[in-house]
Amino acid sequence: MAYAGQILENPVSGERIVFCKTSADTDGELVAFELLLDPEGHVPGAHVHPEQEERFEVVKGTVKFQKGLKTIVARAGDTVVPSGTIHRFANAGDGPAHVLVEVRPALRMEQLLETATALAREGRTNRKGMPKPLELALFVREFEREVRVPLVPAVLVRAVLAPLARLAARRGLEERYQQIPVGGSTHRSDTDQEAA
Repeated sequence: MAYAGQILENPVSGERIVFCKTSADTDGELVAFELLLDPEGHVPGAHVHPEQEERFEVVKGTVKFQKGLKTIVARAGDTVVPSGTIHRFANAGDGPAHVLVEVRPALRMEQLLETATALAREGRTNRKGMPKPLELALFVREFEREVRVPLVPAVLVRAVLAPLARLAARRGLEERYQQIPVGGSTHRSDTDQEAA
């Protein structure tokens, strides 16, 4: 379970996350964190948050946001809110960038960030930081309320990734997701629930 002051470091994407307020601190209203981006730091891929609003306030440095078809270069004091649009971001300067991020409602964003960081540390991502195919199938299924693949209907993404998710489960990769707490209890996959 995430806690204020917890630090996550993604060695692949160059992101350092420091939780300020967690879902537990805010009754699920939001998760707030400091995002520190190395000079080459970036979010692993373009994405959409179907049920959440994300707000970025640049404190230091320069960050380039791709928001839909629009490119925004934000500097200290600028705020970017890419609500409901495809977006990605990367450090656009020579030095580190410091950004305050709020995500509302929190849903399971903390677990998503913890999982993405763990996958990167374990070498289970590509060089951009995206989970490798078997891990991606489980990740997308697990966090479908928090993040979606852009431009492709969710039903099609689920259909395409379902065989990979089954293969990943057979290889024991699903265990990571069965340990993620949801509302104070351990998450059980649909397969586990059907067997119970």
